[in-house]
Amino acid sequence: MATPISISIPHQLGRAEARRRIEAGFANIIQQLPGSGGACSQRWDGDRLTFGVTAMGQTVSGVIDVLDTAVTIEIELPGVLGLIASGLKDRLQKAGQLLLTKK
Repeated sequence: MATPISISIPHQLGRAEARRRIEAGFANIIQQLPGSGGACSQRWDGDRLTFGVTAMGQTVSGVIDVLDTAVTIEIELPGVLGLIASGLKDRLQKAGQLLLTKK
């Protein structure tokens, strides 16, 4: 059974700049997943990024929605990866905040 993670990261960048930063920094977000050196797929549909990545022999899937004042991340952690959900949520939150901090 999969364990869901939901994260909302507020920003003051506007939708276009937030999306640009997510596109440029997506690899940094994915690196937060343990064992994420496997295959990765990603597809943009408007301001929604749908992705899948192989981590520790299992496929992690998720979506990132870029909104005017926030970015939301929803990830499904399969099997044993669900055991690390809370720690992973914190790391993803920090990585997202670094990407979306206004400079």
